[in-house]
Amino acid sequence: MKFAYWHHDMILLYLMLELNEMIVRLLIAIALGSLVGLEREMMGKEAGIRTAMLVSAGAAIFTMISIAIPSVVGITSENLVNVLPDRVVSNIVVGIGFLGAGIIIKTGEHVRGLTTAAVVWVTASIGALVGLGLIQFAMASAAILTGMLIFLRKLDIYRLIRPKGAVESNGDQQLD
Repeated sequence: MKFAYWHHDMILLYLMLELNEMIVRLLIAIALGSLVGLEREMMGKEAGIRTAMLVSAGAAIFTMISIAIPSVVGITSENLVNVLPDRVVSNIVVGIGFLGAGIIIKTGEHVRGLTTAAVVWVTASIGALVGLGLIQFAMASAAILTGMLIFLRKLDIYRLIRPKGAVESNGDQQLD
C-alpha cells in the first residue's frame, strides 16, 4: 500500500473497522497519551496525564472519523479522489497548536510552558497514529519521547549549556 495518496483500496480497508477495533484503538491512544503525560504530571505541570490522555484519545477519534467519512456518506470509489481524509488530521495539528499556544506563558523575560505545549502537540500525533492503525509506531514514539523527557530532565541540560543566570531555579527560561 502506498501512503503518498489516498487510494480507494486503502480507504476501503480501513472502512471495515468494526466497533471492537475502534474501541481497542481508543484504549491504546488513552494508554499512550497517559504514558507521555506521566512525565509532565511527575513534574507538577498543569497539562499532565489527563490532558495528554484526552488529547491523544481525541486525535484518535477524529482520525477514525476521517477514515469512516467516505463509507458513512456513501461516496463511491470513483469519487474518493475528491475526498481527502487527511484533512481532518491536518486540522488536528492546527487545533492542537491553538491549545498549545494557550499553555505558553511569557512573563517579563521568562517563558513557561514550551515543553508542555510541545508534549500536548506530540501527544496528538501519537493519537492520530493509533487512529490510523499505526500502533507499533505510536507505541515506539510514546516510549522514546517519554524516555527523552525523563532523561533530559535528569541530565539538566539547561544548566550544562546555558550561562549562569539564564535559567531560574524553577526551570524557567530567560529570553535573550
